[in-house]
Amino acid sequence: MESFTVTTPLWRWQSATAPAAWFFVTIAGDEADGIRMAAMTGQWIDGQKGFGSARVEAKIGDTRWKTSVFPHKESGGWLLPVKAMVRKAESLAEGDEVTVTVSL
Repeated sequence: MESFTVTTPLWRWQSATAPAAWFFVTIAGDEADGIRMAAMTGQWIDGQKGFGSARVEAKIGDTRWKTSVFPHKESGGWLLPVKAMVRKAESLAEGDEVTVTVSL
């Protein structure tokens, strides 16, 4: 299992037509390249479902969860969704710098 750690801001995306908001961190640069290589080598990229997503285990603080990262065209990296239960457990708010480790 390979792991990659980044510190990056937590940001919110909200649809213009729906009230729900989603929170993400963006994984870019060398770590994004490492995830891409590890995912292709381990056959973890799901091209049929999930828009080319890669399955990962994520860790912020003491909280671990299984999820997927999604390709991010703007940065050339990956988007990691951060669930409400993770934000609550780690006392995170929009704009906070978050250190996250993803493993795959």
